[in-house]
Amino acid sequence: MKKLLLLAITAVLVAALAACGGKEKDGNGKELVVGASNVPHAQILEKAKPILKKKGIDLKIVKYQDYVVPNQALDSGDLDANYFQHIPYLKSQMKEHGYKFANAGAIHIEPIGIYSKKYKSLDDLPKGATILMSSSVADHGRILAMLEKKGLIKLKPGVDKVTATVKDITDNPKKLKFDYQYEASFLPQAYKNGEGDAVVINSNYAIDVGLDPQKDTIALEDKDSPYANVIAVRKGDENKKNIKTLVDVLHSKEIQDYIKKEWHGSVVPVSGK
Repeated sequence: MKKLLLLAITAVLVAALAACGGKEKDGNGKELVVGASNVPHAQILEKAKPILKKKGIDLKIVKYQDYVVPNQALDSGDLDANYFQHIPYLKSQMKEHGYKFANAGAIHIEPIGIYSKKYKSLDDLPKGATILMSSSVADHGRILAMLEKKGLIKLKPGVDKVTATVKDITDNPKKLKFDYQYEASFLPQAYKNGEGDAVVINSNYAIDVGLDPQKDTIALEDKDSPYANVIAVRKGDENKKNIKTLVDVLHSKEIQDYIKKEWHGSVVPVSGK
């Protein structure tokens, strides 16, 4: 009897291990676990979910509200991929934390916008106006390059616009002040609270609280922005079958048409890396 019981327990354990093996989180198993910001990333993935299902991939979406934990989770192996960050941020995180990540493919661009409850245009901003920005240094060059293009400031000649900081400003006729002590996810609340004279908000956070970047901004980044949001994976996983299938689906006409129809230019689909 004891022998039979032992054999039964062993059989159960073997079956359990086999079941676990059927859902490997390595980019090749049946289950693909992807971390994403709520909007628009998770929504886009939800749209892709049934398409991936037909291709034999069970997509599991893990939602995040910040820009730090998704990379930690990817690095630890809790995720197969994440989808929330643009290329300069990905590169800065790899440099800062030593992450061995790769860009598996660019999916869309979210033009960053400037919002104000007090003024209707950038020209209306008074001397000494305070602009609130994200504490993420990876966004600073992007914001400053936009302000330079709009004619509010000038940056050092030859400076890399991606890595530029407020210290690289050489001309600031309106003596604008930059407050970058804010977590990116808090900026919509700061705007609603009427803090600062203008607030720079990433489109995913703006859309998440009901703001329309096309209608509610006093300035919007051009659509030819190099800040494409990508599928990030651990280095070497970018060539795995399920990762490539995920990217192909997100680049499909069906998904790109969905992005265009859903966000009317506030989120712009792209193809390639």
